[in-house]
Amino acid sequence: MGNATATAVTRGSSEGDLTVDAGLLVAPSPECDADRLGSFAATVADEASAELEAATEADWQFYEEEPEPLSDRDPRRPSAFLDEAALRMVEGPYDLLVVVTDAPLLARNRRRVAGLASPLSRVVVVSTHRLQVGGRDQPRRSLDAAAVHHNGATVLLHQIGHVLGASHDPSGGVMAPYEFDPDRSGVPSFDADVSRYLERVASRIPEESVESRSVAGLVGFHLTSTARNWRQVGRALLTSRAPLLPLSLPKLSTAAVAPALILVFSAETWDVGMNLDNVTAVSFAAASVLLAAVYLVFSLSLNVPRERRGVVTEHVALLNVAILGILVFGMLGLFALVGTIMLVIEFVVFPPNLMTNWPSLEDPVVTVVDLVRTGGFIATIGVLSGALAGGLEDRTILRQLALFRPRP
Repeated sequence: MGNATATAVTRGSSEGDLTVDAGLLVAPSPECDADRLGSFAATVADEASAELEAATEADWQFYEEEPEPLSDRDPRRPSAFLDEAALRMVEGPYDLLVVVTDAPLLARNRRRVAGLASPLSRVVVVSTHRLQVGGRDQPRRSLDAAAVHHNGATVLLHQIGHVLGASHDPSGGVMAPYEFDPDRSGVPSFDADVSRYLERVASRIPEESVESRSVAGLVGFHLTSTARNWRQVGRALLTSRAPLLPLSLPKLSTAAVAPALILVFSAETWDVGMNLDNVTAVSFAAASVLLAAVYLVFSLSLNVPRERRGVVTEHVALLNVAILGILVFGMLGLFALVGTIMLVIEFVVFPPNLMTNWPSLEDPVVTVVDLVRTGGFIATIGVLSGALAGGLEDRTILRQLALFRPRP
């Protein structure tokens, strides 16, 4: 059941036993009329609900939340709305939440899009900016125009389809790759195959929650939630391209590479690297990667905020696990980046006999294994320094990589 203080903007008409409660949150910029944007959101939700009910055999009810005004109309990543969306979902409680804003919405490639979805967090963000902007020499479309409403409802349906696990369907229908159609006179339908799939998965939206303030209770709930929904978490890890995260965060990479470039020319570093055994070196690297990821999660408050009473729902637990997993793989990517640079220096830049003549080395024989182990040791130090000194200059990038689809 939705929040009692929220206003129901749609009424379920399906005869099915399942009810899906969805929150509807408008985020207007200072230049936008919040009431007008709210009216648009309610209209597109009403248009979309009938098709959702037909496809899932469930009652879909949308509840309009109090608006969350933006400070400006600058372009935003969808992850910028995640904290407030997660909080409203738990307070509702809702099975999913739709954010409607007039601010431009940025995909991973910084292209402006009409909507994006996060299947793991069950959050959909729809932007009216792409719906209203016309082509070259064309006037801006009115928010009240029928074509804008129909296209907005189509975007909403498309993104909710992604939340429920449906993929793009080039053959047509709601799940066809979205393009604005000025002649659209209604909303398209889900095809029969997609409808059967949505009907099957709609009843599996996780709803379990725990009210616990003990660390052991919260950790246990996160682990059991992940075990029940490991496919969703795994899909988020696979689609996030987490090992490439350092390439999107130059401050983090610089803080890791800079000290490594100094250490590789230090005799003391070679003393340690040459005398480490392989088990110790691997254990040190694994522990450092994990500790760096955990440090970033808690030092930068990357966990999704939970409701003030201490209630943690299953979808919030999955979000937090996915964020930690993304960071672990990101730190592995950072380790590989620094380690590769160190190996290039050792094998290509250093003269062949330089290490054998290093006065501090007791054994003048330097093998390939020694070089790799020393490079890995330096890379481990680089990961720790990157996490401690560099951090994440933009936490919304991580959340977008971890939680939101790369394409509309």
